[in-house]
Amino acid sequence: MSKSNLLKELYSNIGTTGALTFSSKSLVKKMLSYSELSKAKLIVELGGGDGSITQGIIDRMGEESELLVFEINPSFCKAMEAQFPQENVRVINDSAENIDLYLKGRSADYVLSSLPFTLIPKEATDQILIKSKNALTPEGKFIQICYSYLLKNLFKKYFDSVEANFTLKNFPPAFVMVCR
Repeated sequence: MSKSNLLKELYSNIGTTGALTFSSKSLVKKMLSYSELSKAKLIVELGGGDGSITQGIIDRMGEESELLVFEINPSFCKAMEAQFPQENVRVINDSAENIDLYLKGRSADYVLSSLPFTLIPKEATDQILIKSKNALTPEGKFIQICYSYLLKNLFKKYFDSVEANFTLKNFPPAFVMVCR
């Protein structure tokens, strides 16, 4: 799928994508700087979108790592499946609410998310965050890109520690929340 078609898809589904544009390389770099993906066994991405974060993850993860990418938009999934044919990358066209069904009892070292929690119904948000926390190893991290500092209070309901980091190098400027 071309970048213009991806942008068209983004704007026609703004209610589920929650973004005006895709994540900048600077934002992806900032987000991933709070992880050690080369040592991770299992990584989960929530909201694969155009694959910009996915590409950053793949560039940094080890050969033995496995990546599960959740995306509810079928067009984005199809494009990502073509872009990322690696055997250790699995694009899943399903809601992040069902993360537990795909982990099959395994734990993730990282759950990396760009989901638009301000647009997701409360019940779904609760399920996603509860299941994400339960999916992590004891040392694991949930790392979230968001555009409102106020979301820190939401994450504090589910995680013991939430660190907010701001970057201007994105449009719009964004926060990276690191939750443990």
